[in-house]
Amino acid sequence: MTSGPGAVLRSLDKTSGQTRDFELRVGQIQAIGPVQVVLNDCRYPEGNPSGNAFASLEISEQGRAGVLFSGWMISSSPALSALEHPRYDVWVIRCITS
Repeated sequence: MTSGPGAVLRSLDKTSGQTRDFELRVGQIQAIGPVQVVLNDCRYPEGNPSGNAFASLEISEQGRAGVLFSGWMISSSPALSALEHPRYDVWVIRCITS
């Protein structure tokens, strides 16, 4: 596995049905409404950058104590380790390689 400098993530607003893809570099924060996503690491198979990506994320919500999600999300199995939020979904598409 090789670590990339960032990831492409997708968010879904379950109320409006809108999806949005966004790039996030390691250590950056992205706001999706009141939800904040921090990327800690993104790993992909060496020699296959378009292969199965693993992203370490920390997701919290403004005005709510603690974190909603902290751990690894896997691009090929988003439901295996997923954010549980009544309005928003976030999942990993791929790692950024450069």
